[in-house]
Amino acid sequence: MIPCKPTATKLTLFILSLVVFTAFNKVSAQDGKALFQAKCQSCHNIFKDLTGPALMGLEERHTWSDHKELLAWINNPGGYMAKDAYTTGLKAKFGSVMTGFPDVTLKDVDAIVSYINSEVANRNKQPQGEQTGEAVSKSSSQNAVIFGVISLILAIIAMVLMQVNSNLKKMSDDAEGIERPEPVPFYRNKVYIAMIAIFFFIVGGYFVTKGAIGLQRQVNYEPKQPIYYSHKVHAGINQINCLYCHGNAWESKSAAIPSVNVCMNCHKAIQSYEKGPKLYDEDGNEINGTAEIQKLYKYAGFDPKNAAAWDPSKAKPIEWVKIHNLPDHVFFSHAQHVRAGNVQCQTCHGEITAMDEVKQVSELSMGWCVNCHRQTKVQFNYDSTKGNQFYSIYEKFHNDIKNGKMDSVTVKDIGGLECQKCHY
Repeated sequence: MIPCKPTATKLTLFILSLVVFTAFNKVSAQDGKALFQAKCQSCHNIFKDLTGPALMGLEERHTWSDHKELLAWINNPGGYMAKDAYTTGLKAKFGSVMTGFPDVTLKDVDAIVSYINSEVANRNKQPQGEQTGEAVSKSSSQNAVIFGVISLILAIIAMVLMQVNSNLKKMSDDAEGIERPEPVPFYRNKVYIAMIAIFFFIVGGYFVTKGAIGLQRQVNYEPKQPIYYSHKVHAGINQINCLYCHGNAWESKSAAIPSVNVCMNCHKAIQSYEKGPKLYDEDGNEINGTAEIQKLYKYAGFDPKNAAAWDPSKAKPIEWVKIHNLPDHVFFSHAQHVRAGNVQCQTCHGEITAMDEVKQVSELSMGWCVNCHRQTKVQFNYDSTKGNQFYSIYEKFHNDIKNGKMDSVTVKDIGGLECQKCHY
């Protein structure tokens, strides 16, 4: 009698290799940087105050060295603040309560804090003025390559073990005098061929799906503009309010690009760039700020030597390259977010006050918007002098807040997840 081939053992080893491969991917997904970008980055910077406080040295503040305390604050900021003076002071300083993340676990907090501490350590090690972002990005890419190599090695080991198992079985049968047909060559073995096909199907499908999901999202898109305009100099160093140039964001759907005449309100007097920090483009080439102002004058038709003769009506529009694009079937109103929702520009556009040439930071995907609506709290309280009077129609929510059934109202509670809100 000829015994059956040990296919069960082979399949078990194959499944084991897939489980290990999946485990490595899961570990990668729990990376502190990814969690920080998903949960914290829209409101916090590690080294500077944004919508919320800088996170550098957070374990030295309050009771945050105990990560369980920090977790309690992150899971339910409203409830935690009700009995804590320190976090009440944060609300007074920054004007709003942090969004709660009830899905965050203690392991997530440990990973995020570890990432923050590593970023601080990397910054301290580098010479002043160097940027750590590129190094961190390279490190993340290297980790992905390492995980891929480890997974490949484990798959090879699994195949070798299966071959060893087959050889041992043959030796055992020979010792017992059991006749056995000659083994099928590797390249003709249907089990091996099926395993390899399934492996490449899973790995290839993963990367194809990941790439397809990212199509047209343009994260980190940073086109070259006709004039080098530094938001860092204007909005950061000189603290020009975003709404001075993008006033439409306060009252209409589009934030709009300022006209040449808006730029000339300042640059009729500011005709050279001398006292500011040195400017560099994406490739590290130094930019002559005064020469960029001269480009503006060509569009405006302005002669600094004969300023009185300037005619603003003859100015030509600057052909800026649009960076942030949404599909035509998506409705988005800046006024509804900026004015009614009090959403800060940095929430969607990143740390704009630290950028020279602007790039797209957020992916602007449907999932990204929906998650924000699930987490963002609305300023629900109102009276005759302040607050959004529209919220007066939600009598049930007001009663629930008074009765302690809920401590806050999020965008999803007032219809923020309804399809027709964004698609029409």
